[in-house]
Amino acid sequence: MLDHLEIQTRDMPATLSFYSDLLKPLGYELKVDGQVKGFGDATRLDFFIVEGEPSADVHFAFQASSRTLVDEIYSKGRSAGHRLDREPILAPHIHPNYYAGYLRDPDGRLVEFVCHGAE
Repeated sequence: MLDHLEIQTRDMPATLSFYSDLLKPLGYELKVDGQVKGFGDATRLDFFIVEGEPSADVHFAFQASSRTLVDEIYSKGRSAGHRLDREPILAPHIHPNYYAGYLRDPDGRLVEFVCHGAE
């Protein structure tokens, strides 16, 4: 079970903008604004960003409650000028209701937004 995730970035302002824009529809906001930046919602604080040398060989996913929300997040990323990777699509090779869209953060990491529920 994953408790929290911390990533490193070379460009804190761009990375904060990316995650602030795309996590807001999931109810996440910046909760810790010190040298370490921490995002969470009303019940958890589990995503952190620090300055440092990033690894682009990372793929992680945020769970969305609906396919509509996955579409909304991807559209928000497009509108904000964030780097798109793959449009939201059903991926039945994973499981019948796996619906996900993908973007790249400012350090090139693959960030997925996924819904596992039926439409």
